[in-house]
Parts: sequence; C-alpha cells; structure tokens
Amino acid sequence: MDEYSKIEKYIVASDVGADRDGIGIEIYSDNEMLLEVFRDDTKKTREVTLYKKELDLELVEQAIALFKKEIPWEFQE
Repeated sequence: MDEYSKIEKYIVASDVGADRDGIGIEIYSDNEMLLEVFRDDTKKTREVTLYKKELDLELVEQAIALFKKEIPWEFQE
C-alpha cells in the first residue's frame, strides 16, 4: 500500500504575515483544502488545522507523516 494513499494532492506553502511566519503543507481533495500542518517559527509551534469537520484518521496521520518528511523540524530564526 502506498505510504500516502489517502492524500490526493498537497502543496508545500510558506506563510509570512502579521499572524504567523513559517512553512507547512496543505492537503487538498477536489481543489478543496481539507487540512494544513504548519510550523510557525514565530510561536515555535507545529499545528494542525482542519478545514473540514470530519476527516479520516488515516488521512490525518498520513498528512502528519508527510509534513515530517517534507518540512524541516528545526525552527528558523
């Protein structure tokens, strides 16, 4: 079975603005963002934001694993 079989499409995206500064991955299905896993370098946090009320647990787990593979774990100054 594919390691990320539940993930249809993802984008690595950075966000620099007033509220946050960092990088993460956005998970999509049919051009709808389902969730985001984000490393915020200002707050020194890693967060998951769900954009759909109910998501498959395996999809969320795969998204977190993909985040750990694609995004450096260390915070940037």
